[in-house]
Amino acid sequence: MSNLSYRVALGGVISALCILAMFMTGVAPFLYLTLPMIAGALLTVIVVEVNSSWAFLTYIAVSLLSVFVTFDKEAAIIFILFFGHYPILKWKIEQIPIKIISILIKFIVFNVCIVADFQITIHLLGIGDFMDDFAFFGKYSIYVLWAFSNIFFIFYDYVLSGCVDLYLKNLKPKIYGSKYKNK
Repeated sequence: MSNLSYRVALGGVISALCILAMFMTGVAPFLYLTLPMIAGALLTVIVVEVNSSWAFLTYIAVSLLSVFVTFDKEAAIIFILFFGHYPILKWKIEQIPIKIISILIKFIVFNVCIVADFQITIHLLGIGDFMDDFAFFGKYSIYVLWAFSNIFFIFYDYVLSGCVDLYLKNLKPKIYGSKYKNK
């Protein structure tokens, strides 16, 4: 779809839904990871319907707004550092013809973003007792957390691909009708 008004409207609707998801982290703090994931997954609709640069602009708008309207700043930071841009990058990374390089780049992006999030959470937000939750692993706590987060990333990447397939095969034909089924 190349209509400018369609792109602006779609960007506005997706931005509003993303901001709503981010705002809900203040209402349901136990979903501080799930809601930014959902907000990021919504950006894939713009990648599919318009293009990745338009999705990136939407990501920037949602990121800026989420800093101001989100009560849970940790959720805003993880959205900005990973869950917001990864669904956009994923589409570009998966276009690399050599699959092992594609997978390696995905893991590099994830690990760089998670280390940055961890450092900001500990030093900027002052949530130093974060590692106390993993004290039962002893001096290996950080390595156990890193391993679990990489396993989680594999699951997240798979689910995100499933969300895109769900949109393309089930939701898009119902929203736009049968004329867009194979587009």
